Amino acid sequence: MADVAQIRATRPRIPSHCGYSCRFALTSAHHYIAQQIRFLPERRHKMKNYEIRLNAYPDGLPTREIFDHVECDVPPLKDGEMRIRNIWMTVDPYMRGRMTPSRDSYVPPFGLDTVLDGGAVGIVEESRNGPFAEGDYVSGMTGGWRTYHISTGLGLTKIDPALAPLQAYLGVLGMPGMTAWYGLLKIGAPKPGETVFVSAASGAVGALVCQIAKLKGCRVIGSAGGAQKCAWLRDEIGVDAAIDYRAAGEGFMDALGAAAPDGIDVYFENVGGTHLEAALEHMNINGRIVGCGMISQYNEPDAVGVRNLFYIVGKRLMMKGFIVSDHFAEFPAFAA
Repeated sequence: MADVAQIRATRPRIPSHCGYSCRFALTSAHHYIAQQIRFLPERRHKMKNYEIRLNAYPDGLPTREIFDHVECDVPPLKDGEMRIRNIWMTVDPYMRGRMTPSRDSYVPPFGLDTVLDGGAVGIVEESRNGPFAEGDYVSGMTGGWRTYHISTGLGLTKIDPALAPLQAYLGVLGMPGMTAWYGLLKIGAPKPGETVFVSAASGAVGALVCQIAKLKGCRVIGSAGGAQKCAWLRDEIGVDAAIDYRAAGEGFMDALGAAAPDGIDVYFENVGGTHLEAALEHMNINGRIVGCGMISQYNEPDAVGVRNLFYIVGKRLMMKGFIVSDHFAEFPAFAA
């Protein structure tokens, strides 16, 4: 059996140095959480829950001081409930938005002194819920950041560990996979021979977008921070060009132009700020911009303004944002 609460999700061809696309948002706090949860399996027999709670809202980059590691009792089950022992959990970029109470968001903020929440895969250890039996493996978008989760089954899906590794249900077979699939194919609608630019291309969603775009016969450009990630994008993912935005610095717009001499037809937006500005500069007429995230802005009190939005008009661009949870009815088509 895998150890409890490993804080990462496995995706196809995504190495450990890439994390879960959340290093921009959590960094040292992520390491603290992983360190605290690492020792939970040694104390399972006490039937205590070990939770990570938020004790203050961060100003800028979160630090470990705003998180508490709390021990509490696992409550007895009521009719219709089951106890799930978490095996894998996620640390997702959207969680940073939930740590900002004053900012409008598509999900409510975390409450202070309450357990954080997030995606998890676990095993049912005890059930008083008919559809779920002891030994079933389940995944869902809630219940993470704790050893045990008491659930009524709402939002949970049974999963088959023989079909794929458990952690894959939080990656390529889970929310990141569906995000990449829906955003690129349903909104970006790439055609063979078109050029697709993906920011944060080495992350969980970005790497999958790159692979899907290549399967669709597109020329793919990815951006990432650091030479190692860019080499991985070229050598493992198979992108046609990779741009190290850190090395490019203020010359990122020119670097993108050099990588896309024929322009960009589809931009899968994960970063925002200067990336969006550069993409707008090089978009082709009737290009499509898929708004998935703007992670460069999550920890910045003063967001970077984009100065060339007029290209949306002049180039007849389509720019559409989406929240993957709005489209979960499409999950069967994605899974097929």
